[in-house]
Amino acid sequence: MAFTGFGPETVDFLWGIRMNNNRDWFQANKEQYVRFLYEPMKALGQELFAPFAETPGNVLKVSRIYRDARMHPPTPYKESLWLCIRQDVDWWAENPCLFLEVRPEGISYGFFYYHPRTAVLEDFRRRISGKPEEFLSLIARTEAEVGMPITAQCYRRPKPTDNPALAPYFAWKGEIGCIREVAPGPEMFGPGLKDQAADFFRKLTPLYAYFNQFVV
Repeated sequence: MAFTGFGPETVDFLWGIRMNNNRDWFQANKEQYVRFLYEPMKALGQELFAPFAETPGNVLKVSRIYRDARMHPPTPYKESLWLCIRQDVDWWAENPCLFLEVRPEGISYGFFYYHPRTAVLEDFRRRISGKPEEFLSLIARTEAEVGMPITAQCYRRPKPTDNPALAPYFAWKGEIGCIREVAPGPEMFGPGLKDQAADFFRKLTPLYAYFNQFVV
């Protein structure tokens, strides 16, 4: 199945599940979920994953709308759907990923590293201290290509470094990301979304690969 795009019906369904998060409403609208949200997301995921399939360890994950009742609030359904390209690991949050998420407000996609482990951040700081130009060139090149900054949550008390150029990155704590936001409209609806997301992923792949060196 080729990806032919999301549509206004996708957004309508997601607003519906946000306002009516119960089994009766979902069962009455399950066909819309499958047709306008789940099947397009699966198709998009397969096409976006194709360039990454030959790299050892990469996997594609496509979420379902059903919540795990053991881990989430007592509402049976999620209010968004996402796909994720990452290494085959136990918990996504401790590992870098390329993702795309559909919400009632629109679509977001890009690179995200939510919660790096302490040991990973220590290894990262050692690496950029030893090879600062390698990392600084990667950041400058990536930001220039995507036309956006790479951002992060920072420590209140940044880790010390003797290199002023590295000081902003020694402050990084988590939520490292470069994410595009797309509101409902022509850019979101239609097959062109695949090409835009694929191009963004391609430009972010060196950053994704760099941080995968530190996975423990």
